[in-house]
Amino acid sequence: MPRLRQVSRDEVTDPLVLSVYKTLFGERDPVAQPGTAMGTPGHWWTVLALTPHILEHFVQCSRMYLGSKMRLEPALRELGQLRAGWLNGCQFVYSQHCKMGRSAGLSEAQVQGVKEWQVADCFDPRQRAVLAYADCLVSQRGRVPDGIFANLKSFLSDEEIVELTYVTCCYDGYSVLTRALRLEFDDRDDPIVEVPAPEHYDGGDFLGGRR
Repeated sequence: MPRLRQVSRDEVTDPLVLSVYKTLFGERDPVAQPGTAMGTPGHWWTVLALTPHILEHFVQCSRMYLGSKMRLEPALRELGQLRAGWLNGCQFVYSQHCKMGRSAGLSEAQVQGVKEWQVADCFDPRQRAVLAYADCLVSQRGRVPDGIFANLKSFLSDEEIVELTYVTCCYDGYSVLTRALRLEFDDRDDPIVEVPAPEHYDGGDFLGGRR
């Protein structure tokens, strides 16, 4: 279960939360009967409902980047979001944006190739520039070498770069939030654990020596 309390339908008084619940869950109580049409449990919504002002901010952000004012090509936006999910090890963001990436025009090879874009031959130079920049935003926390930024500027306008930066950084944050609170597909134990040694292990190192 998520690490924080979920808000049941009969607790909701905020109009925005009620609207979101109706859109995603119909007349169901999403805590008692979880699940969305996309196959997710729905924890993201039922936990963020604890803070309607934050849920509202997320909804507004989603409407913004999907809106008509955006200049950035949707497929490029999705590359940034997908890469942020993958680099953060966030199953939820990665899985959801595989689907949205296809809807935005990415091929199946490109969706699958985001994990290893450096050696994939399915991306054109503009897409590779976007992916390299996304790597710097997420893995390097915004430290972008001049060469990578200059390459990006050769393909995108200043306005498009602002949009790409903002949306990628938003989904970097959403990925971290999802894992920290164990929401949706990230409601799982950490896979990095000690593996027990065999019963006959005598305390030596892997070559059999001792200190």
